[in-house]
Amino acid sequence: MRVIALQRTGPFALARTLAWLRLCAIAGQSMAVLVCAFAMGLDIPLLPLLLGVGMLGVFAVMAAWRLTQPWPLREWETIVHIAADTLVLGYLLYFTGGASNPFVTLLLVPIALSAAALSIGGVLAVSGLAGFAYLLLARYYVPLPGATDGRFSDFHLHVAGMGVNFIIMALLLGFFINTLARAVRAQQMEVQRVRERGLRDEGILAIATQAAGAAHELNTPLSTMRTLLPELRREHPTDGPLNEDLALLQDQVERCRTILREMVAFGQTQLSQEPEQQTVDAFVHGCLERFQLLRPEAEVELGLGRSVGQLRLRAPPALRHALMNLLNNAADASALRHENVVGLEVHRDGAMLEWIVIDHGPGFADDEDFATRIGGSEKQTGLGIGLALAEATAERLSGELIATNTEHGAEMRLRLPLAVIGDPS
Repeated sequence: MRVIALQRTGPFALARTLAWLRLCAIAGQSMAVLVCAFAMGLDIPLLPLLLGVGMLGVFAVMAAWRLTQPWPLREWETIVHIAADTLVLGYLLYFTGGASNPFVTLLLVPIALSAAALSIGGVLAVSGLAGFAYLLLARYYVPLPGATDGRFSDFHLHVAGMGVNFIIMALLLGFFINTLARAVRAQQMEVQRVRERGLRDEGILAIATQAAGAAHELNTPLSTMRTLLPELRREHPTDGPLNEDLALLQDQVERCRTILREMVAFGQTQLSQEPEQQTVDAFVHGCLERFQLLRPEAEVELGLGRSVGQLRLRAPPALRHALMNLLNNAADASALRHENVVGLEVHRDGAMLEWIVIDHGPGFADDEDFATRIGGSEKQTGLGIGLALAEATAERLSGELIATNTEHGAEMRLRLPLAVIGDPS
């Protein structure tokens, strides 16, 4: 499963970003206070400033603990985090020149960050906090003293502070604007993928609707043929060739009725969402038995390890049909090169179970996208929806379907998480 970009720009993401920035701020503020007091010889109130940095450290620990809790983080909590950061920054600026301190523009950083993650009301609240703090610092503050050793003038200190502040603001704004742009691009790509999946699913639904209507309409002529064929055989008991043809036709009618009943049973099972509980070995051999009935000319080479075969499955009905579609397509692809061999391998890859179907056909074209080609089969006898149905099943089961070309044909790799299809018992 993918994480959409909206989850990277919400209150929780902002609070997590503030937690990292808070650690950087503690380190930077501590270094700045010590450098100004000891290296530059400024007569600043060292104890109150270190006390402010310590309070920010205590709040950082509390905020980090809050982010580890399971209950969701509300927007108002994120605003409280910003208010605490603003309060500590204002406290430090109060003892270091107030609004005349070049680092006062750091009050704009929470506004820039909240604009990408909070609602309009939240942004207005953060802006109001920053504006109120600036007004207070413009009226109430302790003047920043000059250097005691005479090496630095007040003007040079102010220019140096502006330079450092410019670098900090440029790095912060550049980094977070770039992060926001990447999140927006990721969101647009996710929306495009959802739209493509929606179009594909609409096509599958339309085909399924038509198939249901056709199955209902076919039941009547099949019932009529099933009634008339025995009568025709009784009317011509001595005509051997005709009786053979009628018997074959009757078998085909019964086969059609069986397929229709299976379609109805499959639909009912899909609605009930009751998975089949069995081992991988039993599931695979059940699929192969049915496949051999449908394609008796095909030869299947099975690769199934003993340890994998003993795994318990809670396989939904769609998984069996997806595997059958892949095997049938592989048989058709092999037949294009006058081959009748297809391969099926089942492997476990960590938390994923892989179903690999291998054919000996011409492979996929370089620009072929089977996931979006509903009804676009190049086979004269195919409908072109087998791979699309298999891919849709993989997505519903939180897996993926990967198509690759091999030296002798093509390979379809169906990867499904055991957490979804495995039986925990």
